[in-house]
Amino acid sequence: MSETDSYSVQMLDALQSGQVDKSNKLFAWALRKDDDDTLYNLAEQLYGLGFNKKAQRIYEKLLKEYPDEDELRTSLADIAIDEGDTDAATNYLDAVSPDSDAYLQSLLVAADLYQSEELFEVSEQKLLTAEKIAPDEPVVLFALGEFYFMMREYQKSINYYLDLIKRGIPKMEDVDLVSRIGVAYANSGKFEQAVGYLEQIHTADMTPDVRFQLGFVYTQLKDNQKAIHTFEQLHDEDPSYSSLYPYLARALSDDNQVEAAYKVAQEGLGVDEYNQDLFGLAANLALKLQENEAAEDYLKRGLALDPDNQTLMIQLSNLYVQAHHDVANVDLATQYVQRDQVDPQVYWNLAVSYVRLEKNEEAQTYYDAARPYFEDNPDFLKPAFFFYREQGQPEVAVNLLRNYLKLQPEDEEMVAALEDYEDQGH
Repeated sequence: MSETDSYSVQMLDALQSGQVDKSNKLFAWALRKDDDDTLYNLAEQLYGLGFNKKAQRIYEKLLKEYPDEDELRTSLADIAIDEGDTDAATNYLDAVSPDSDAYLQSLLVAADLYQSEELFEVSEQKLLTAEKIAPDEPVVLFALGEFYFMMREYQKSINYYLDLIKRGIPKMEDVDLVSRIGVAYANSGKFEQAVGYLEQIHTADMTPDVRFQLGFVYTQLKDNQKAIHTFEQLHDEDPSYSSLYPYLARALSDDNQVEAAYKVAQEGLGVDEYNQDLFGLAANLALKLQENEAAEDYLKRGLALDPDNQTLMIQLSNLYVQAHHDVANVDLATQYVQRDQVDPQVYWNLAVSYVRLEKNEEAQTYYDAARPYFEDNPDFLKPAFFFYREQGQPEVAVNLLRNYLKLQPEDEEMVAALEDYEDQGH
């Protein structure tokens, strides 16, 4: 029987046409009747298609017949790693001696194994050993590049990717190396270098993730027009790519396209209704459009999903303070002041609301708590001065007044107030 008529070929045809029962029967016949080379090719194809158990059966059968073929052991180790059987994988790899032709491959498989167990230092040593054995082997160089990329050691990964490109290898295992270099530079904050690589990428290799990185780099370089164009391209290609919406909305807002930004934020929440960033962003944009009720609704919805989100809470508290909804602000903010890490803005907002509610004791509690954090903020210092003055605490009031005038020396009203205090000996 020729290979084209083999049970292996028939089995694959049946499998690809969805005839599962027939493919299982043909697989059994292939194990009994097909020659070893045909079976090995079948195992490789089955493994590539994700049929690990069937590939494993073939490799085990062949290993019994060819116990010196260590390549079979590395293939079985690969399958064991995929199946989570680290003991079996280790046993197969330990059986490959350093003088074996398959030793290099065993090191690469072992590196994968130790990565899966989060033993990254051991994994790195396996790869570096492989590099010593075969310093010019592209598979080894690529594996090291990918390892360091995963570990966020981006400069090391870039060096390996550049080495491969200089050898005339722009792509490995369907990974575009120019894209990898661009993303690595972006992730390490080297945006000028990143954009130089990312803009070179051919359309066929411009995946949604890479296009997002390019848009992100443009935002970091303050190139709003290119950022908007890139994120809009990504939106047209894949509107379900939820990460694009906050960045596109911010870029549009920075370009004074507030209504367009608001629509993008709203659409983004339709794609990802749990995106806390978008709730806050939509609220801010609604406020710019004087849609205060909508802003309040977005913030409340965001907090309903994540009551511990202090950023959204402060936004809502600020909104309540601006709208003089002081009872609502007190009800909201007092839930947060007992936490280990409290944003000082909460203290300030509570102080303002309690003053308006004529609860001066509570107001002083929160003004006292806020004072150390806002000694260089004139918007805080001026009303705080008036509060302490009215409470008959001139020493505190004068200290606040002096701090205020360091920042706003041309405020004639406050200059006169300080002169009055100094005339009184303060």
